[in-house]
Amino acid sequence: MRITRNLGFITLALLASACAQVPPVDSPAVGVRGVQHKTVGVNSYLWHAALDTISFLPLASADPFGGVIMSEWHDVPGRSNERVKVIIYITDRALRADAIKVVVFRQTRTGSEWQPSAPEPDTSRKIEGAILTRARELRLAAMGQ
Repeated sequence: MRITRNLGFITLALLASACAQVPPVDSPAVGVRGVQHKTVGVNSYLWHAALDTISFLPLASADPFGGVIMSEWHDVPGRSNERVKVIIYITDRALRADAIKVVVFRQTRTGSEWQPSAPEPDTSRKIEGAILTRARELRLAAMGQ
């Protein structure tokens, strides 16, 4: 009898703790009938705009929850001895200019080896600007304008 009572208390405690972890029904993570949906952890307009902007590059990885998009090395057209790699960080859920950071890596080939080389100074800024412009276009399209 004592064991049954202790199991009853343990079960009740586990159920109470599980109920405490369920998000409220009006939470954006909970949909119809209380089913929890995973959402992108960063601004979706920036996320989709970033993917659109660098769609010509092969992707190495894309993490929508962490907000990191990384391309593979890509040969620069018309320059057989040069390649670039881009990493995009989206750091906020708001559509703001400071919510995005682009890092461009460049390598040049000397002989048979690739050597790190500095990219053009404004390349990152230009890509950031293109992403922000595309994100605004996506937001306006979603609003029906």
